[in-house]
Amino acid sequence: MSDLSLRKNILDELEFRPDINPAHIGVTVENGIVTLSGHVTTYAQKIATERAVKTMKGVRGIAEEIEVRPEGTMRPTDDMIAARAAHIISWTTNLPEGAIKIKVQAGWVDLEGKVDWQFERDSILRAVHKIEGVVGVTNMLTLRPRLSVTDIKHRIEQALERRAEVDAQQIRVQVTGDVVTLEGQVHMLHERDVVERAVWAVPGVRKIEDHLKVA
Repeated sequence: MSDLSLRKNILDELEFRPDINPAHIGVTVENGIVTLSGHVTTYAQKIATERAVKTMKGVRGIAEEIEVRPEGTMRPTDDMIAARAAHIISWTTNLPEGAIKIKVQAGWVDLEGKVDWQFERDSILRAVHKIEGVVGVTNMLTLRPRLSVTDIKHRIEQALERRAEVDAQQIRVQVTGDVVTLEGQVHMLHERDVVERAVWAVPGVRKIEDHLKVA
C-alpha cells in the first residue's frame, strides 16, 4: 500500500469514528510510519485516535504529537481533577482508600500504586482518561507478583495460541522474574496490542519489553 493510500484510509477512519473529532488532527505518512499532529479537546480523544490508527492495515509505526487543548475558560483545577480521579477510582475498583497515589500538575495526572490484576489497571486508566481537564497520564501502576516464571511463560503461550488474530508460532516469549520479553513478528501493528493484552492478562506480569516487528 502506498503512503498516499494509507493516509487517505486513516483520514476516512477518523471521520468515521463517532468518538473522534478529526477537524484539527494532522496526518502524514512516510514508509508506513504515521505522524499524528494537531490538537483535540480531550485526552480520551487523543487515546482513541492513536488506537484507531493502530488498527489500520499498512501502519508500521506511529509518532504521536497530538496536544490536548480543553475547551472553555472555566477549566477544572488540578485539585478538582485529583479529587475526581480519586472518586472515580474508588468506584471503579475495590482497592483500599489511598492505595493509588494521584498527583496532578497542569492537568497531567501521575498514577502510582499496586493492583492485583491488569484489568484493574486498565479500568483505572480508562476512567482517568475521560476526566475533563486531563491532558496526559503517566501510568506507574504495577502488578503484584503472583505466579512462578514457568507458570507465567506457560500461561502466556497458551493465551497467544487462543488468539485467532495472532500467529503464536511467530512469537517467542521469555520471562525473567516478572518481566516478559516478546520477540518475533506480527502482520499488523494492531496485533502487537492484541499480544500485549494477552500477556497483561496473566497474573504476575509487571513489565513487557516488546520487540515484535511488523512484517
